[in-house]
Amino acid sequence: MESRLRVQGHPIQPMLVTFPFGLFVSAAVLDLADVAGGPAFLGEVGYWTAVAALVAAALAAVAGMVDLWDVRADRTRRTVVTCNLVNGGMAALFLLACLIRAQAPHRGATGVELAVELLALAVGSIGVWLGARLVRQFDRPPAAEPAGFEALADLPGPTVEIIRPPA
Repeated sequence: MESRLRVQGHPIQPMLVTFPFGLFVSAAVLDLADVAGGPAFLGEVGYWTAVAALVAAALAAVAGMVDLWDVRADRTRRTVVTCNLVNGGMAALFLLACLIRAQAPHRGATGVELAVELLALAVGSIGVWLGARLVRQFDRPPAAEPAGFEALADLPGPTVEIIRPPA
């Protein structure tokens, strides 16, 4: 599967998916701390973290749809569609929790909203597993690049020569 959206030979969509998932996990942890009796501001921060994750999820979904355009109609396409739908389901569950919390005065989480978020994370882990499988299957790194100090040899700039005094 060759992606149209690439940065230095690597597809963008798998990189973008990490942001919403990480933000969703952070939001759930903050909400767990709020429900467990932590300071009230943790619920507010958890809410806004989930909102930021929804924005990032929308960007990742757009990149996923662009990548879907070039996938052959076979088992791979079904896996890509399933991965995108699962990630969309996770985002939909968080959206539901955010819409409910938007009506609250301090936007803190309740036990039910935390349960919805944890369910969403369980659904999202399936999407992460499918996405990782696709990346391992199709992401071929560009031609071997030098690593370590060999990579510095190709950098432009003045040549430095070390002169040692005679012994």
